[in-house]
Amino acid sequence: MSTLGNKIDFKVIVSVTNANPNGDPLNGNRPRQNFDGFGEISDVAIKRKIRNRLQDLGEHIFVQSDDRADDGFKSLKDRADAVEELETINKDKKKDADRYAEVACKTFMDTRSFGQVFAFKGSDLSVGVRGPVSIQTAVSVDPIDINTMQITKSVNSVTGDKKGSDTMGTKHFVDFGVYVFNGSINVQLAEKTGFTEADAEKIKEALTTLFENDASSARPDGSMAVEKVYWWEHPSKMGKASSAKVHRSVKIEKIPEVDRAKSFDDYKVTVEPLEGIKLTVIEGL
Repeated sequence: MSTLGNKIDFKVIVSVTNANPNGDPLNGNRPRQNFDGFGEISDVAIKRKIRNRLQDLGEHIFVQSDDRADDGFKSLKDRADAVEELETINKDKKKDADRYAEVACKTFMDTRSFGQVFAFKGSDLSVGVRGPVSIQTAVSVDPIDINTMQITKSVNSVTGDKKGSDTMGTKHFVDFGVYVFNGSINVQLAEKTGFTEADAEKIKEALTTLFENDASSARPDGSMAVEKVYWWEHPSKMGKASSAKVHRSVKIEKIPEVDRAKSFDDYKVTVEPLEGIKLTVIEGL
């Protein structure tokens, strides 16, 4: 498959209902919120979900979660060293960083998509790869309301005379919110990492099914959903318009008669046509 030839921009609209889309460990794992009260999902969390979906689609992923590791390796170094050619380059006195990056990109889809730093303890070789796929932090359309629920245990942790019912902790969740994040795929960087047209299609599929196999106690099945994916394909490498202009062409506003949004239907989405740029709108599954 040929290397990506035209610039791509995308926008994803996500709805959250009674879930914690991305807890902040520095704030008691409450849903992330900026100083203006708008909810946030970090770009790192979004990339984690994309990696998980790509892994489900059969792609070889370098940065795997320990609980989802499909190759038995417990560290990134072990995973890299298991690739024979990478290990050979690492042991070679010449330390060919460019060749190392080339092999890593060819082997791991997330490396040729998002980039990666290969710098491990005990190794003299340090390699940095810049990936073509960039993703912004997701921000809610309106300020979010966060509810807190205390939870208690119903069984004893250890054998005792009395049944324990002491407080275990708290759970935080967003009543309802619509989050939006933007992204782009840079052709010049795609040429360097070998990112292909087929890879772009897999990224698109991963975005459309972002929350499949992602359920947890904080995000029950059905509590987070991809509502729409906007996918723009430019007619050239540099693009017909800036990514900022493309992303701003989609406006999401609450319907005037609605005081407090409780579903995605309470919002109106308008799209400004951009001449010469092909737009594909994908409804969430």
